[in-house]
Amino acid sequence: MLSVSGIGLAIGGARILNDISFELEKGKMLGVIGPNGAGKTTLFNVISGLVRPTAGVVAIDGQDITRTAVHRRAAAGLGRTFQTSSLFPSLTVRENVRLAAQAALGGASSILRRPGRSDAAETAAFDALAEVGLEERVNTAAGDLSHGEKRKLEIAMLLVADPKVVLLDEPMAGVASGDVPGLTEVIRRIHGAGRTVAMVEHHMEVLLGLVDQVAVLHHGEMLALGAPDEVMRDRTVQTAYLGEAA
Repeated sequence: MLSVSGIGLAIGGARILNDISFELEKGKMLGVIGPNGAGKTTLFNVISGLVRPTAGVVAIDGQDITRTAVHRRAAAGLGRTFQTSSLFPSLTVRENVRLAAQAALGGASSILRRPGRSDAAETAAFDALAEVGLEERVNTAAGDLSHGEKRKLEIAMLLVADPKVVLLDEPMAGVASGDVPGLTEVIRRIHGAGRTVAMVEHHMEVLLGLVDQVAVLHHGEMLALGAPDEVMRDRTVQTAYLGEAA
């Protein structure tokens, strides 16, 4: 479903990514780990089209999207969240998701139109909010949510486009420990619905409990790729990333 082949990125003579390759089958989940500066978010930026690689190919479901515009990647089935929350804080939870739904359905992203619950965008919004467990918070201003709830809201806004491939960039970053189990369950649920997921995450206990495969980046290169137990036992990975204490 997601194929990354020989991806390289050089900026001003500096090599940021070098020959990154992996394939992620439909319905599988990949965890991407590595120390700060390893190139994890940069790799997601390349896959999602925010940065154009200097080498290699990115494909979704057999379709080459390496040179495709961001909005066309979304139309091809790619969805992504970011490390930093990007919401309309003064709008309600429902309004935030409905705007995303209207855009996904090809309509104008206007909050001035207030459809009934039978409206397609409104229906998609309520379905997505139910999937992430925010159905009781629909009339709450987004700015009043906890950080963990904001992460759930961002995922709901992504889900209304019904993506084939979901990229989650550090979804647990800044989330209070009490919100971690609920957010973890949301990620497990969207993956369990058959979506293909790749996730960057430093919360190792969460990540290892969710993923089918782990990719370890180090200095912009693929250090290891495989089943979680296999990768975590790799002595090179332990030394380079987890430390000798592991």
